[in-house]
Amino acid sequence: MKYEVYQLSYRSESGHLFEFVSIGKRGNIRKRVEFQQTQWSNVFNLAFGDVDDMGALNDRQVTDNGDMVKVLATIGSVVREYASRHPERSILIVGSTPGRARLYRMALALNEEELSAEFGLFTFEGMAKVPFQKGTDIDTFLINLKQ
Repeated sequence: MKYEVYQLSYRSESGHLFEFVSIGKRGNIRKRVEFQQTQWSNVFNLAFGDVDDMGALNDRQVTDNGDMVKVLATIGSVVREYASRHPERSILIVGSTPGRARLYRMALALNEEELSAEFGLFTFEGMAKVPFQKGTDIDTFLINLKQ
């Protein structure tokens, strides 16, 4: 990608959990990207958020640390790494809040050309999987590495 990314501070051996530190106007904030098994065998949910004092992931916290582009680019690099390690899996991305869904939509739309060269980008109409299209008001995305 064409954006600066944070260095990962932690990567689990299984490759399902990644952490990095956001550095910005509100200080240093631990972030986590976790891939969680869904009810479908080869579909994993991407969970993202701040790590709280108890070590749990909070996917509703709005940090506003002034580094949104770098954070999103880091998530993108984690998705690439995960997909290359597990090319048979699809990654489900659901915005945990309307604002976060909008942010993911914008990030996909802005980088659609580059991403679609490497990944299949989809969303849903009801239960039907359809190709991602800019300008649609959606909160659920499915991506997979093109084989």
